[in-house]
Amino acid sequence: MLVGIMSDTHDNLPAIRKAVDFFNEQNVELVLHAGDFVAPFVARELGKLKAPLKGVFGNNDGEREGLHEALGICDEILEIEADGMKIAVTHGTDERIVRALARSRLYDVVIVGHTHRYEIREEGMTILVNPGEVCGYVTGVKSVALLDTRRREVKIVNLDTGELLGAMSL
Repeated sequence: MLVGIMSDTHDNLPAIRKAVDFFNEQNVELVLHAGDFVAPFVARELGKLKAPLKGVFGNNDGEREGLHEALGICDEILEIEADGMKIAVTHGTDERIVRALARSRLYDVVIVGHTHRYEIREEGMTILVNPGEVCGYVTGVKSVALLDTRRREVKIVNLDTGELLGAMSL
């Protein structure tokens, strides 16, 4: 299964459109969003995804009721299984929770956002993935990640240039 991973869209509709187009071109089967959608109107662009969207709240998601109604977002931690891989998604506001999830040995992959900086790293037996920011507001780099559960690899891609920013086999 090819899973698209995004975070920190922060109401940037043109950037969200780029991410949606990229995921649709890649034929992802699921999209995971690690929070900071910000407002429910982002559903206009996210609704153009050809794959289902699942996500969590971030620290800047003030209109939680509206996001729940528009996108079905309802929690701060999401657990999902894809092709036998156990995945946890959280925004990552509290690094202690991120470390605990990664070190728990319950998950193959832990997905976070919050820092706006893309990263793939091993944390014990778990791979920690931060796709960076879709919005590009903090780092100037609009990025997303792709998790291929069959090949057991993750890649981070620059949405503006198509450049591969990082990759790791699980």
